Amino acid sequence: MKTFLSGLAVMSLCVGSVAFAQLAEIPGIDQRQANQEQRIDQGIASGQLTGHEAARLNRQQDRIDKMENHAKADGVVTKRERARLHAAQDHASRTIARQKHDRQHR
Repeated sequence: MKTFLSGLAVMSLCVGSVAFAQLAEIPGIDQRQANQEQRIDQGIASGQLTGHEAARLNRQQDRIDKMENHAKADGVVTKRERARLHAAQDHASRTIARQKHDRQHR
C-alpha cells in the first residue's frame, strides 16, 4: 500500500509540472523568434544588413526574448502579455524588412 501511495504522489507531481509547463506556452512566439533571427543572419550573409543594423536588430530580439521570459515567469501568460509579445514581434518584423531593403550595404 505504501508503494502505491508513493507512486501516486510521484505521478501527481509529474502531472502538475506538465500542466504548469503547458500554461506557460506561447504558440508561435518561439518559432517566429527563430525565423526572425534567421532573417537577420541571412541579411548579414547577403550584405543587406550592416554590422550596426544587425547588432540593433539582435538587441531588439533579445528584448523580446526577455519579455517572453518575464511573461512566462509566473506560469501563466495572459492575453495582454501574449498581445504585447505579438505586437513586439510585428514591430521587429517590419524593422527587419525595412533595414534589409534600405539600400545600405556593408
